[in-house]
Amino acid sequence: MSRIHEALKRAEQEKSANPRPVVREEAPRATAAVPVLDQPPPTNRVVEEVRPRQNERFNDRGTTLRYEDLVAHCTHPEWKADSTLRASLAGESGRVVGERFRTLRSRLYQIAGTRNLRRLLITSSVQGEGKTFIATNLVRSIIRQADKRALLIDADLRAPRLHTALGAPSTLGLSDYLRGEADEYRIVQNSETQNLCFIPCGTRVSNPSELLLSERMKVLLDTVTPAFDWVILDSPPSLPVHDASSLADLCDGVLFVVRAGETSYEVAKKASSEFRDKNLIGVVMNQVDKSQSRGEYYYNAEKK
Repeated sequence: MSRIHEALKRAEQEKSANPRPVVREEAPRATAAVPVLDQPPPTNRVVEEVRPRQNERFNDRGTTLRYEDLVAHCTHPEWKADSTLRASLAGESGRVVGERFRTLRSRLYQIAGTRNLRRLLITSSVQGEGKTFIATNLVRSIIRQADKRALLIDADLRAPRLHTALGAPSTLGLSDYLRGEADEYRIVQNSETQNLCFIPCGTRVSNPSELLLSERMKVLLDTVTPAFDWVILDSPPSLPVHDASSLADLCDGVLFVVRAGETSYEVAKKASSEFRDKNLIGVVMNQVDKSQSRGEYYYNAEKK
């Protein structure tokens, strides 16, 4: 984990060199998102991949869930995206941002080529570090490839924001399914593009942790995952509550978001250490100034 710790120290150094007040409600700037990911371990094994027929995904029991059936029976509301949580790809700065997310996407594909990586949890230390910004724009980068299908889930039942980023209705959603008040077809939305689906937070509840720990959460993920190439969950920050840690047990990998110049090294180290034994695959530094970014990408080749 030493290289990840170096990245966290870098964020601390930027904070010391450029102190500024923390504004939690301000949307993260779309200047750069620097991925700090684990390099997949080298392997000499020849893996024969048996691909499902077009438009089908197989689950572990050999049966299939057709993506077309899910899309045909789910809801189709109109989405009106919030541009402040969506990276603009116009101009030189937009080109740099787009390249950052394409690099992050490529590194995830590289890791997925050596191990099972389909469900990805995105979290941070505290609120305001840009995990929703990263989740939204990462999934947009993925679905730019027409053959890739992605499901975005707002698993932050305490302070949901993904529906705002997408301009989507917030109910019915995850909490309604977990309480047994809706099935998967009623909570899945498909609107903006054919290969992107979304499950919003749903009705606000007083017992989010208990719902996320319930067997229905596992059942939902096992039900919908076979239909998608990627299932990305935006979780609550990890320090205030343990929801992210619980969700990590249901996911194949965890991406940890650090806000450059704001997140202290000690806070980030404490929060990220909770996921060392839960498939932490790397750190994304968000809101890196162009002048501070040298285009370098850091990878942790150490085995956890």
